[in-house]
Amino acid sequence: MVTGTGSGKRDSVPVVVIGGPTASGKSALALAVAEAFGGTVINADSMQVYRELEILTARPGTAELSRAPHRLYGVMSASEPCSAARWRELALAEIEMSHGAGRLPVLVGGTGLYLRALLDGLSPIPEVPPEVRAAARNRMAALGGPAFHAELARRDPVMAARLAPGDRQRLVRAWEVLEATGRSLADWQAEPARADPDAPRLTPLCLVLEPPRAAVYAACDARFRAMLEAGALEEVRRLAALHLDPALPAMKAVGVPELMAHLRGEIDLLSAIAAAQQATRRYAKRQFTWFRHQLPGARRLRPEGVGEQFLESLRSLIFSIIRQFLLTP
Repeated sequence: MVTGTGSGKRDSVPVVVIGGPTASGKSALALAVAEAFGGTVINADSMQVYRELEILTARPGTAELSRAPHRLYGVMSASEPCSAARWRELALAEIEMSHGAGRLPVLVGGTGLYLRALLDGLSPIPEVPPEVRAAARNRMAALGGPAFHAELARRDPVMAARLAPGDRQRLVRAWEVLEATGRSLADWQAEPARADPDAPRLTPLCLVLEPPRAAVYAACDARFRAMLEAGALEEVRRLAALHLDPALPAMKAVGVPELMAHLRGEIDLLSAIAAAQQATRRYAKRQFTWFRHQLPGARRLRPEGVGEQFLESLRSLIFSIIRQFLLTP
């Protein structure tokens, strides 16, 4: 079943954007679209950019990579934080290259912040000087999350109310912006996105997968067990050996904190698995909520379950929508 309306008049680069919760079948759909329409699959998942997290992020494997070009998978080190601004810059470059080569850019991922940055642009937040950023990180290290959160609440109650004491990366970001600009990050985020005259103008067709929640949650549990069988624990062991800052995004990927706790001897493996599965389901729930309220005009795809067999029932309808989109002047 498909609901919603498509894009308006095209005056720019056509792109297909496929979103939805984790384990909903997004990657399979993106690959099918790329194969059928001569496309390039471009990653829009904030964790699949890290090369050290191949298994735990369910990156496309050799078989998938051989069927269509894939871009922005495993392109950064876990030691580097990939921001929405950095990803947007990389994605726009890949979109231009794909379009220039006569291929259809197919963006796929469940990171709402990335998709919003691509489609709507970014708030005009000034660059934070390196010394201010370093001072904010040092203060977090000295105080710890709860005390840092309390101090931020005294200075910026709006941002503190939006963030949990354990969300160290975003707490530091809120602090450094306040320090550098004298204004709350909330104020900057409320401003209209800035125009980028050098960026390609995009005409998106957004497709959002919305399978039944119970099916997605079951798929999350089964996929994590499959990840363990494929070597996820050893992957996390190698990541732990790098001794990276635990506040880095890659260190908070779903499954990483839980398996690291097991490797440190804090919990047994069965408890780690259960905790990681629960974290995955909670992440999927947040994604369901985000996609329900975002991407206005998106086509809502509601297969009866997850997996290629359920998407197959919608294939002719999806391909018809894309053909119409590409033919619209």
